[in-house]
Amino acid sequence: MKTVPIHRAKTQLSRLIEQACAGEEVIIAKGKEPIVRLVPIERKMPERRFGALRGQLVVDESFFEPLPDDELAAWER
Repeated sequence: MKTVPIHRAKTQLSRLIEQACAGEEVIIAKGKEPIVRLVPIERKMPERRFGALRGQLVVDESFFEPLPDDELAAWER
């Protein structure tokens, strides 16, 4: 845990944000009294929406045919 005074936090904000994002706990104090904790925002993954491309893609019968030998060999490298 790292505690820094407000004045130093103002001059080193970018560095303190990087440290907080790296997992270090950063406390900003007014005088000797801690007043805030700097923590990263947890990013929420967007929800998957099934069928989002419905009607936009076409798969014909050739999709299910075996790959030619030269193309198959390229996948096996």
